[in-house]
Amino acid sequence: MSSLFRSEEMCLVQLFFQTESAHNCISELGHLGLVQFKDLNPSAAAFQRRFVKEVKKCEEMERILSKKSTFEKLEQELREINRNHATLRQNLIELMDIDSLLRMTEDFFEEVLEINFSFLPPSEDSVFVAGVIKQERFPAFEKVLWRLFHGNFVLRHAEIQATEELQAVRGAVKKDVFIIFVQGDHVREKIRKVCEGFRASLYSCPKTLYERKQMSNSVMTQMEDLRMILRRTEEYRAGVLTRAAEHVQEWGSKVKKMKAIYYTLNLCNIDITQKLIVAEIWCPVSDLAVVQNALIKGSEQSGSSVTPVLNRIQTQQTPPTFNRTNTFTEGFQAIIDAYGVGTYQEINPAPCTIVTFPFLFAVMFGDCGHGLVMTLFAVWVISQVTDVVIGGRYIILLMGMFSIYTGLIYNDCFSKSFNIFGSSWCVRPMFHPHGPWQNETLHEYHHLQLNPSVPGVYSGDPYVFGIDPVWNIASNKLSFLNSFKMKMSVILGVSHMLFGVTLSLVNFVHFRKFQDIFLQFVPQLIFMLSLFGYLIFLILYKWCITLRSETAPRILLLFINMMLFDYQSEHVLLYGGQKGLQIFLVLTAVLMVPVLLLVKPFLIYRTRMKTRHQVSRATLSQEQKDNVICFLLQVSMGDISVYQAIHTVEFCLGCISNTASYLRLWALSLAHAELSEVLWRMVLQVGLKISSGMGSLMLVVLFAAFAVLTVTILLVMEGLSAFLHALRLHWVEFQNKFYEGSGYKFTPLSFDSLLKTQQQ
Repeated sequence: MSSLFRSEEMCLVQLFFQTESAHNCISELGHLGLVQFKDLNPSAAAFQRRFVKEVKKCEEMERILSKKSTFEKLEQELREINRNHATLRQNLIELMDIDSLLRMTEDFFEEVLEINFSFLPPSEDSVFVAGVIKQERFPAFEKVLWRLFHGNFVLRHAEIQATEELQAVRGAVKKDVFIIFVQGDHVREKIRKVCEGFRASLYSCPKTLYERKQMSNSVMTQMEDLRMILRRTEEYRAGVLTRAAEHVQEWGSKVKKMKAIYYTLNLCNIDITQKLIVAEIWCPVSDLAVVQNALIKGSEQSGSSVTPVLNRIQTQQTPPTFNRTNTFTEGFQAIIDAYGVGTYQEINPAPCTIVTFPFLFAVMFGDCGHGLVMTLFAVWVISQVTDVVIGGRYIILLMGMFSIYTGLIYNDCFSKSFNIFGSSWCVRPMFHPHGPWQNETLHEYHHLQLNPSVPGVYSGDPYVFGIDPVWNIASNKLSFLNSFKMKMSVILGVSHMLFGVTLSLVNFVHFRKFQDIFLQFVPQLIFMLSLFGYLIFLILYKWCITLRSETAPRILLLFINMMLFDYQSEHVLLYGGQKGLQIFLVLTAVLMVPVLLLVKPFLIYRTRMKTRHQVSRATLSQEQKDNVICFLLQVSMGDISVYQAIHTVEFCLGCISNTASYLRLWALSLAHAELSEVLWRMVLQVGLKISSGMGSLMLVVLFAAFAVLTVTILLVMEGLSAFLHALRLHWVEFQNKFYEGSGYKFTPLSFDSLLKTQQQ
């Protein structure tokens, strides 16, 4: 069978390659992405130290050290730039504070000179101290000065008005400019210590107006120079970061590859001569030649004189499961793997799921209008968005396309029907003289019913494709669709489960479990066909014959009476000999239960007794006989019988519950159709009936509301609900018939997967 329907055949291979070519060989295998390394080295840290010692002179190690040196130089350069930038910024802040102080102290000097104090200028022993302090510290600062000088000073302060430039440089910190006038030069040191305690910055302020103006001009010049230097520094830093950003992704990829290579090397062993690396890998059998060529290429790149050696070895270990996928199939394979990774070499249901999953979704989501919207969205996603963002974009595409198909079968497009091929029903023959209707009949009765027995009313030919559009205006539309979709759900459900049981035969044949074919597959198939296969026959047979609606038997009652052997005279049957056939089918199904329950444990018990008898007669030592008997009795017959009983009960009861579970196809399909019709009647149809002057405007508003509700409720919520129900039908009702899902996934060394994970 093609590898599409079954996991790849894997083999265990032993590798030998030289130490100096190890890095390049592993790198080539990582680019290939087809081998999974086994852990052979329990002491990875010690091995890594030995490996680094051996390959420290190789070309790849030199490149690694070169990259490390580049990173260190870049880091040192950025640290130096940031340190210089911070220093320049702090200098600019101080110059701005000085500029604010010089501009605001002019008012202080004028105010103080007007006050008649004996210790103020022009007295020569009067001094003043000016500086800047944070605004929240000023009240405590003023209180300390008052207690220190007992009020023998003059203190003036003002808030520095924050400009956009000042806020950009300093942030949201608020500061005050202050100036203190005191008498005597000996108090200057005391004021300085108080300022240091409150972390206030003191600046020299000339006494004369001329000197202050000169100082202000000098400060302005220095500020302009600093602004220019800061701009140049920021531009240079931006240039350094821009040049580094161009290589960040490349550097990140290389670092990830290096880490993956060293992690893989830690899984290997090194021989006693310290010259060869020994590794064991899982590899697809079909790719052995590709792996060999990759190793040879890596060895040649390293200049190694020894060609790597591959030895395929036999093993009793279960290989990993590897299902080869592409961009289209990986989404469906992810659905299967979410349930459980398949057992090695068992049949893979993913190819079948490509058809059955979107189809069952579409049965519940059948509306060609909604399906078209979903398809267009999927096409846009495929053309615009990468697979990293939406991996299941092809699932959405198929769900939309299948929804268009089922919507055409239901003849449903945004709750409206198409009348492409006309109708198989005609009203004209119902009128007099051919039929009972008169013109007055149309006015007297609100509901009229077409009678197919009247000649010409029903043409006798089925509608070309899907459901006849006449049902869209019929008063019993819901009853008709309810019956049709319920029976359709049963047919699809039983067929899906029978397909799953049939796939178990493929597994039994592949693994040569011929005993299970006759003791498990055949009884299960007979059990299902006898009961639920016959139920499908009753549905199809009733569709194919003509019956009067008041006398036609109900399929559900027929099936219940069949199971209860209830054949009273008032129960109407569909065909002759139905009673005998149904009794035979029920007895056949009942007889399959003991076959499933008892035959397999009995054969296992018989085989064990025969083997035990042969061992007791063989010429072996008593210890060897005890070991063989102990091996045979590792699993008791009680455990085997209980295990078989659980599986038998699960299958027999599961056939009933699983068939009922497929009725969700009917329920969700009706719910989707009714919600769509409610939106049409209560929103858009209301706007179409408005004939006033504002009708056009109201129609636009209502159409927008209709579109929003359609997308949010019918497409998103109903779509998600149908997706989850289709997922459950595949996981529980379909896959449990043949799929064990007890394997472990093949996780090769793949740089592509590493980089994709990094991007996510």
